[in-house]
Amino acid sequence: MILKILSNLNNHNNLRSIFLLIGIIPASCATPDNTVMKETITTNTQMETQLPANMDTATFGNGCFWCTEAIFQNLKGVYSAVSGYAGGHVKNPTYKDVCSGTTGHAEVLQIVYDPAVLSFDELLEVFWKTHDATTLNRQGNDIGTQYRSVVFYHSETQKKLAEKYKKELDASGAFAKPIVTEITPISEFYRAENYHQDYYSLNGTEPYCTYVIQPKVEKFKKVFKDKLK
Repeated sequence: MILKILSNLNNHNNLRSIFLLIGIIPASCATPDNTVMKETITTNTQMETQLPANMDTATFGNGCFWCTEAIFQNLKGVYSAVSGYAGGHVKNPTYKDVCSGTTGHAEVLQIVYDPAVLSFDELLEVFWKTHDATTLNRQGNDIGTQYRSVVFYHSETQKKLAEKYKKELDASGAFAKPIVTEITPISEFYRAENYHQDYYSLNGTEPYCTYVIQPKVEKFKKVFKDKLK
């Protein structure tokens, strides 16, 4: 996967150009991993939903989850993409709680996907190409620990892959600054309030969607057109 990223870099001069192409806004087949640490999705109501057969789970934090959801839900092999909160110390946090920056939670997207169609490597590729992983606790104008760059891994395999590619990207000099992405085990995932789910799909005419999310999605689709549903 690192070769794919660097290949794109060569075509567009540097990673900053890739980010501009994707639209950073302020603000191979595989089998299911048998070492999955958490087989269910925990929501903020403490209900658990059993994963469909042969599916796996990935959880990423890379800025506003409205934008992140709009990107990942378009990928072939994605069964569901749920906005939520993870990585904090407060149980059942609300959006207001998380926005205070005092809960320790990050805005995240939890993705259930078919690894026979979409590999974790490919998810990492999309993750690192669609946000700035060198800014600490910030994505553009969105500032705070809730907007930090983080991979919450669900298995040792995911951990090793994320660490490997982070190390290789840093060593390649592709970024002007060191990657600050956290790589940490998933604990509790809390589903965000219903009005956050499918936000772009349901609110596409709202100003934020029109001026922030839509351009990013359109550019993403051009770059990853071979991976779209």
